[in-house]
Amino acid sequence: MGGIAILLPAAGASRRMRGTDKLLMDVGGQPLLRRQAVAALAAADHVAVALPGHDHPRAGALSGLPVQVVEVPDADLGMSSSLRRGVGLLPRGLDALMILPADMPEIATEDMARVIDAFRAVPRPTIQRATAEDGTPGHPVLFPADCFPALLALSGDMGAKAVLAANAHRVRNVALPGKRALTDLDTPEAWRDWEAAQAAVCGLQP
Repeated sequence: MGGIAILLPAAGASRRMRGTDKLLMDVGGQPLLRRQAVAALAAADHVAVALPGHDHPRAGALSGLPVQVVEVPDADLGMSSSLRRGVGLLPRGLDALMILPADMPEIATEDMARVIDAFRAVPRPTIQRATAEDGTPGHPVLFPADCFPALLALSGDMGAKAVLAANAHRVRNVALPGKRALTDLDTPEAWRDWEAAQAAVCGLQP
């Protein structure tokens, strides 16, 4: 039995943050990117992180972690660049790859493990897609190894939607609690609202 890898696409420019790098925002006392990488390492056999380059500040946030850093010099061409390069440099013999956007602070190790367990629980390779509690499709998404050639052929900025569409007959949904499969933070306003909501839940404000 081969292993499961997780790819964190983290090579984007974070333009909607208007000068702030969302992946370096503090979540629970550490940069979001490092937090998600640590969570992924606890769930999978291999973790790869797609970055603009080894000298990018995001690489510093991963210092000391046993993750594979994948350089994506053409990240401006869209998400597909990160997916192609990440998949192309994965170790051989894997059973599947989970793609987890790095800007989703509510996704935890237990959520990744739930998706992986769903993949392991069926006899044939299937695509496992996380959803919100109400069934709304979200992230992460796990692709079996036979989808790797299709991921390597992606282009543009639509991520892996084309692969999902071509394999709709074997996509299985995995519901995660609440809306954590949908919560990604792309703007200062989204971060402000999310941090306020987290503080309220923790009883830090009335």
